[in-house]
This record gives sequence, C-alpha cells and structure tokens, in this order.
Amino acid sequence: MGFSKKDYDYTGYNSKHLEGARILRKKMTSQEKKLWYGFLRDYPVKVYRQRPIDHFVVDFYCSKARLVIEIDGSQHFTLDGKEYDRIRTDILEKYDLRVIRFSNTQIDKNLKGVCDEIDRIIKSCKTETEES
Repeated sequence: MGFSKKDYDYTGYNSKHLEGARILRKKMTSQEKKLWYGFLRDYPVKVYRQRPIDHFVVDFYCSKARLVIEIDGSQHFTLDGKEYDRIRTDILEKYDLRVIRFSNTQIDKNLKGVCDEIDRIIKSCKTETEES
C-alpha cells in the first residue's frame, strides 16, 4: 500500500470504520460515481474513495495533498446538516487536512469546473509540500 502505521495515525485513519466505508463504496451516489469514474479514479495523484478518518468516512481523500473532497446532497443544506458539516470540518482540519465541498448540483451541472478546481487545489498543495 505504501503507507506505514505512522501515516495512518497522523491522518486520523480509523480502521473501525473500514467495513462501513466498503459498503459506502458499493452504494455511491450518482454524483460520487460521476466524479470518481469521470475524473478521480484515473487522476495521476492517488485519491481514495470513502476513506475512514477519525470517526467519519469522507467521500474522497488525497493524502499527497492532505485534501478531503466532500459531495453534498440536500441534507447538507438544512440547519442540522450545516452544523454537522461545520463540526466535522473542524475535526478534520485538526489533522491538518483541507476540506472542500461541492454540491450535487455542481457535479451535475458543471463537472468540468469541479474537476478543474480539484486539479488546481491538488497541484497547488503538491507544490507547497515539494517546496517545504
């Protein structure tokens, strides 16, 4: 796999949620499938789908860029959904991860724009880590 136990500890990897992540991979939403099969699966930098981090399973995770990519359906736009996402983002950021979010509508109506934005962010993160 290329990762040591230290890498998993550092990124908050949580094997307790591995089975749940496997189930979510089989039940991806149409927007997750569109982004995965249309762009992320063959992206030149490894991106994982349904990755357990802390006590969450994030939609997509790029370890090289320390980037979490979330695809948000309508439940994320309720008051409770927004609060849950805020707390979740705060926790993920404590692992020095950047969290970006796209709505289902953005995926459906502007997949190319979403892919361009993800590509730009990953490339900028890779450049920052290479300069350090």
